[in-house]
Amino acid sequence: MKRYLALWFPFLSTDRLRIERGIEQENGTLPDAPLAGPDAPLAGPDAPLAVYDAPLAMVAKVRGALRLGAVNGAARDRGMAVGMALADARAVLPDLIVADMDEAADAHWLARLARRCGAWSPHVMVVPPDGLVMESTGVDHLFGGEAGLAAQVEDAMAEIGMEARVAMAATPEAALALVRYGVRHRQWPLADEGRAIRDLPIAALGLEDEAALALARAGLKTVGDVAGRSMAAIAARFGGAAVSALRRLLGEEQAPIAPITSPRALRFERRFPEPIGLQSSIAACFLDLMRQAAVEMAQRDLGGRRFALTLYRSDGAEHQLRIETGLPTRDPALVLRLFDERIAALADPLDPGFGYDRITLSVPLAEPLLAAQGALDGEERQEAALAELIDRLSTRLGPQALRRLVPQDSHMPEQAQYALPAIHHAGDHHAPAPWPALTAGEPPLRPLFLFDPPQQVDVIAEVPDGPPHRFRWRGTLYEVSRHEGPERIAAQWWRRKEGEIPGMGGLTRDYYRVEDRRGRRYWIFRHGLYEEKPDPHWYMHGLFA
Repeated sequence: MKRYLALWFPFLSTDRLRIERGIEQENGTLPDAPLAGPDAPLAGPDAPLAVYDAPLAMVAKVRGALRLGAVNGAARDRGMAVGMALADARAVLPDLIVADMDEAADAHWLARLARRCGAWSPHVMVVPPDGLVMESTGVDHLFGGEAGLAAQVEDAMAEIGMEARVAMAATPEAALALVRYGVRHRQWPLADEGRAIRDLPIAALGLEDEAALALARAGLKTVGDVAGRSMAAIAARFGGAAVSALRRLLGEEQAPIAPITSPRALRFERRFPEPIGLQSSIAACFLDLMRQAAVEMAQRDLGGRRFALTLYRSDGAEHQLRIETGLPTRDPALVLRLFDERIAALADPLDPGFGYDRITLSVPLAEPLLAAQGALDGEERQEAALAELIDRLSTRLGPQALRRLVPQDSHMPEQAQYALPAIHHAGDHHAPAPWPALTAGEPPLRPLFLFDPPQQVDVIAEVPDGPPHRFRWRGTLYEVSRHEGPERIAAQWWRRKEGEIPGMGGLTRDYYRVEDRRGRRYWIFRHGLYEEKPDPHWYMHGLFA
């Protein structure tokens, strides 16, 4: 008889946020703060961990309105519930802390928890949005029986900061129903599992809202009430799904779980009865391995981003070559050319010695690569040619030689982009905002070239807070003929250190786009207002093309 253990995380979203922020604060890596409404406490990156133990709710937009998508235990105890409007929640609990609901992060976190449960069972299934089921048949005796297994799983989740509830039953549906709707038990197996299941409310059947409401109106409030009726009558009135759900709860019908599986590693090997040393033989072997990898990746709709070729010499020495591509690919000829570039760029040429008796090819990083229809103007071919050029140059000169700018969500000009290796695809790094679109017929708001750090200039202005009239930069005097501005950029006040005197840290910047009499354009800013600083300095930050 099969047995299943179900885990339910009633506070998955808030527990995840607390754990992730604790790790980030410990490592010193703090992301931008999540959402909070006006005048509301904010669960920001600089908040102490104790703030996450206060009443906390995750907010999601539902049909244009902000509603609570998840709450922690402290918020639940004070009347907060999922689905409540944020305005109503704040009226009841003004000191409620709110943060953005991130369903993708929750799903990823649940998948990580499922992989963690592989230590207790080889068959683990994810039940979105906040549950897991593992088959415990034949493994519970390794942990002291069902009670020992349940206690060990619950304790392990508590150690990482996740509040979890567990239940065990003969079917996955029964275990999930017991853990979500049943009385919290500590001893497993239950003395009367059938009675415990029959005492569950009809919500445990997992039916649609209309069917559950119809059952309640018919006077059927528990699973036992429904089980006491004729199955034919239940099917005729409420559909076959109700009968199937009831049978699975009662253990009369079994449905296999769909456990998470780890795909087979993309690793291919060729052994030789006699060692080989000729470059042509090595290239032919590598091409054959790459074709095998291309077939395997095509079946999975994948393309390789990182390839590793390992040559095993007959005397035990190993030579490993690695290449990366900017876009996923499974073209054997392209990868072979990149390996040729990699070999040519080696400071020490490969020494085959007495030859290689084994060669392996692995693809440690692969991404989805689906078939796509080319455009009539051949734009895809141009992008592919550019990506191939970047791959060849990065392989030949090194990954740090070529760099690309990736936009970041920051209003500070020097923090609005990151310079990353060009071979890294834009999808490798989270970019909260795309590049701003230019207005047709208007000059760009930002220059193409920025000085790092900005260079100080001497400016003469008509009035203290006015635009520059002339400025001296690098010993040359420039007369301003046209100007635009100011564009005022405030300092990052939320990053001001505790106890710092206002105005002595970050200052307000007033940016001007100016043009001299020869038509050259500059980006100049005044660092600080006169009420912030008696004698603010001017800086040259960038040059327009």
